[in-house]
Amino acid sequence: MTVSYPRKFRNTLSARDIMKRVVKERELQIMTLNRYRYSEQRSCKDLTELIERLNGEPKELIRDISNHIVEESRHALWLTDLLIDLGEDIGQPTGISYIDAFEKLLDQEAYPTEANKDDTIIAALAAINATEKRGCELFAAHIEALKEAPQTEENIKIRETIERIFPEEAGHVRWGNRWLSKMAQKSPETREKVQLAKRRYFAIEQAAYESSDIMMGAEFRRIEHLMEISETMPLWERTQYLMKHIPETVFNPELQLFRIEMAQKAWQKDPKMFVEQFLPMFFNGLNQSDLERIKEKNRNN
Repeated sequence: MTVSYPRKFRNTLSARDIMKRVVKERELQIMTLNRYRYSEQRSCKDLTELIERLNGEPKELIRDISNHIVEESRHALWLTDLLIDLGEDIGQPTGISYIDAFEKLLDQEAYPTEANKDDTIIAALAAINATEKRGCELFAAHIEALKEAPQTEENIKIRETIERIFPEEAGHVRWGNRWLSKMAQKSPETREKVQLAKRRYFAIEQAAYESSDIMMGAEFRRIEHLMEISETMPLWERTQYLMKHIPETVFNPELQLFRIEMAQKAWQKDPKMFVEQFLPMFFNGLNQSDLERIKEKNRNN
């Protein structure tokens, strides 16, 4: 079974584009590795909490999730060892947190505790599947970028570590797909719930991932994802959800500060590169079609 990755949206850099730039800047690559480490470590905590919520049933799923935790903890250890061997920090990553943005968009008020265990399982599996696909996409792109980069001892060591992790991450995606398919076969009603959950968490993941996108227009792309999320909710909950999250998206001081910091670092490192590469990349993030598409979506709703 193949692994399908999140789609690339207009005016956004692909994972391969991003990783080609990451491997050229050591500071940026180290930051990326530490974010990988933190994500793997954090997933152990989240998966443990899921096991506790399921309270022992179904046994087959509990066993699978337990194995998932073992593999994620192993990945975190490998990345921790790598960073320590490279003489780097393993503290909590700085900047906007993808995991925190994802959890914030779950919005427990809009998504109350599931009425039964099947609903809990479907929601959890769809959320895990969406984030694991993103991880696979980034790992695959990072490996390819490192193959094309100068074959220094450090780059080889980093590539070999990610190559050890990638097959198990791809296995997590296939595992999630199998379980979601299994749940969908229970009944037509459950099948509909699975499809809705996949749409919901895919949109949440896309919005969370773009929370740290510094390119102009990222806010408008996130609003489009918020609209997609709201479409998976009952009509009477949509307005409340959008009214809460759209202002947070448009007027996000953390994102503006992140943009300023990235621009300052780019300028200080290489003023010529800042003018010739950073600025065009920044302003390429927005065009009129994005605005028109969002306006049309708002009119239809």
